[in-house]
Amino acid sequence: MSVAFRREGDDEHLEPKFELPIPPGPNLVTERGLVLIAARIAALEAQLGGLSDEDAIKKVRRDLRYWLTRQATAQVLPPPTGTTVAFGSTVSFRLNGKTRTITLVGDDEADPAAGLLALSAPLSRALLGAEAGDEVDFGGKESAIEVIEVIGVRS
Repeated sequence: MSVAFRREGDDEHLEPKFELPIPPGPNLVTERGLVLIAARIAALEAQLGGLSDEDAIKKVRRDLRYWLTRQATAQVLPPPTGTTVAFGSTVSFRLNGKTRTITLVGDDEADPAAGLLALSAPLSRALLGAEAGDEVDFGGKESAIEVIEVIGVRS
């Protein structure tokens, strides 16, 4: 049998393991976001100490590298002031007849179901700079969003 048809082991046919992708752009975070990153790192470090399975250790270490990088590159922005939508603002608006309230946060803090929307999301970008009473274009429609209220910081 030719050497070209021999297999040394199953490891060479496994899917490669990649690092977790870092979102592009600056790593903007709120004070709350920075606290969440630190908590995630502490939880992963605690989890790492109790593991013995090599694959589980590799996965936790990969996750830990991601969060340590995010912590090292974090740029904490001061809470927003004023009446225009900015990073960290909570804004109430009407879109397609529904009233919603969201807070603009960093990528790692985002949780759309909880009303925390990443600044990189199209809806967030559309709302940036708007004030109460403004109508904003969105999704190819003119005046699709009506801004109802802008709150400096979410409590």
